[in-house]
Amino acid sequence: MDKKFVIVQFEVHCSWSDVAPAYRVFVNNELFSERTFIWKDHYLVENLQINALPGKYQVRFEPIGQEPDAPKFKVKNKRVKVGPARWLTPNTVEILNART
Repeated sequence: MDKKFVIVQFEVHCSWSDVAPAYRVFVNNELFSERTFIWKDHYLVENLQINALPGKYQVRFEPIGQEPDAPKFKVKNKRVKVGPARWLTPNTVEILNART
């Protein structure tokens, strides 16, 4: 089997006022992104470019250093932008063994 290139996307929403919150995105246990959310009244589209063998991959979104009353992130509108893949569950992407 050959590796497949896919791009999966999701929106990151957050309302905050004082200190800009930060987050990390992992695919399986590999860090793909770490950002400080500096945008107010806007959302960010996170793009994960994955070049991997067909199979199932866990996508994990983690706030960094969040206090109990800190701003809450919302992840919405998960989709596949490029390549043979699909979201199986809210946290699982499957890369398919299909031609791109």
